[in-house]
Amino acid sequence: MKALLSGYNAKKEKTLDDIVDLHQQFELIHPFLDDNGRVGRLIMFKECLAYGIVPFIITGAPKWFYYRGIYEKGYINGFLIDTCLTAQDNYKTLLDYFKIKY
Repeated sequence: MKALLSGYNAKKEKTLDDIVDLHQQFELIHPFLDDNGRVGRLIMFKECLAYGIVPFIITGAPKWFYYRGIYEKGYINGFLIDTCLTAQDNYKTLLDYFKIKY
């Protein structure tokens, strides 16, 4: 964890890719068996807010793509970030509905 956080915190500007990558590595260090998936997704949400990136919540059917993305990143890339981008688009729809600027 110390090495993961050192590398992440060394970056001055964080992008969505950086945040998703941090999340994926966190989940591999602390697997879902003890509900760390929720903790990891909460950290990802908080980091998006901290760096002016529209946050997102992964729910429903896309969650299976999310799980696949966590475990296949590095072998087959794209599932995780695509799932996060789709969830982000869904969240933007809610923000638009409530007229919340982002």
